[in-house]
Amino acid sequence: MLQSIAETILETYAPTPKYERLHAFDPPVDLSHFSSFTKGQPFDAFRQMRENAPVCWCPEPPEIGGGFWALTRHADIRSTSLAPETFSSQKGGILMTYGSSTDMRHPTLHRASLDTMINMDPPIHFELRREHLPFFTPRYIADLKTRVDAKVTSLLDAMAPMGTCDLVEHFSAELPLYTLSEILGLPESDRPKLVKWMHFLEIAGYIVAERRLGSVDPAFFGEFLAGVEDMFDYGRTMLLKRRADPQPDLLSAIANAKVDGDVLSDGYLDGSWLLIVFAGNDTTRNSISGTMKLLTEFPEQKARVQADLSLLPSMVDEAIRMVSPVMYMRRTATRDAEIGGQKIAEGEKVVMFYGAANRDPEVFADPDRFEASRANAGDHIAFGIGPHVCLGQRVANLQLEAAYRQILTRFPDMRWTGEIDIAPNNFVHAIRKIGVEFTPERG
Repeated sequence: MLQSIAETILETYAPTPKYERLHAFDPPVDLSHFSSFTKGQPFDAFRQMRENAPVCWCPEPPEIGGGFWALTRHADIRSTSLAPETFSSQKGGILMTYGSSTDMRHPTLHRASLDTMINMDPPIHFELRREHLPFFTPRYIADLKTRVDAKVTSLLDAMAPMGTCDLVEHFSAELPLYTLSEILGLPESDRPKLVKWMHFLEIAGYIVAERRLGSVDPAFFGEFLAGVEDMFDYGRTMLLKRRADPQPDLLSAIANAKVDGDVLSDGYLDGSWLLIVFAGNDTTRNSISGTMKLLTEFPEQKARVQADLSLLPSMVDEAIRMVSPVMYMRRTATRDAEIGGQKIAEGEKVVMFYGAANRDPEVFADPDRFEASRANAGDHIAFGIGPHVCLGQRVANLQLEAAYRQILTRFPDMRWTGEIDIAPNNFVHAIRKIGVEFTPERG
């Protein structure tokens, strides 16, 4: 039976780095604090770090951990991602918040966030990943595209008379929820539950941090705890049903996946459910919302795509590059190593900031400019790179292209109003609300 990562993880933390810092430069913002990201990613801070200390030591509060090395250069993040034997996902986990004191953790959420494929190292990671890959056949993707196109039309039909609305509520949250539910095989009547659960997951880290300070309403905290438990109870029930009665859906593939000849334990089923719900929903939602903001900020690029829809695939890559919905992944050094000339000690943490890499001028000319026809937009690493590259990136691209093919033609004047609400989250760029306006359709 596959051993639990939550039970074996080595939570090693260093208050100061073992080796001398190559660059005596302190980060301009606290990258471990959720409030640093409520106005968007701190791209200017990333630029300063990339220029002055591309491998930058970042201290953390004692209750979270001892500190980490922040990577902001595309080449360094790429090489680190491609060396899992030296920079492990499994040894320390991929998130910054595992060091939180045990009395403040949500026990099920903490365990599930560790017992999941995204925290596994090769070869076990490859073995489990292989169990999922056969599901995403070209024929399946083509059929899914047809269904997604129809759902986009349906959502836009409902929006058409409004003229102004919250794009997240009426479109950005609904499309990936539909797509994920179709892939998993969830009953349509159960799908609204996922929206509420996603809101809880987006602010889980923030709630734990604020509860430590005593500033969380007890009634809301109780609702949060109950909601998260409901999410896991539902996922566990559905996965065990699919294990007993497999269907042609991804839920059945997960439920019946085997490692070393054994099906996954209940703990790993929780982790698999958490990963697929979060990764399959949140990142696509935020990419759709972030793309609307970009098209409004760069109207000449929007006009270019409207005049030539063959630019859509390139535009989607460029939008994902600039939005970078997943902001970081963490690794733990399994031995003394070196990144960009900086010595890293065994056990120290390395955090790879994808948004920083995706605006590295060494790779992307004029990186803060949205350029719909950028020739190398596909060199972004928003979906990761190497062994842990996102399994669902084709599905994410499919949804964005379907969404904007119809939005740009049916509502050519749709624009962001300037209204936006970004959740306090330092892991994903979580847009909770974004206002849009457009000429409504009458009749």
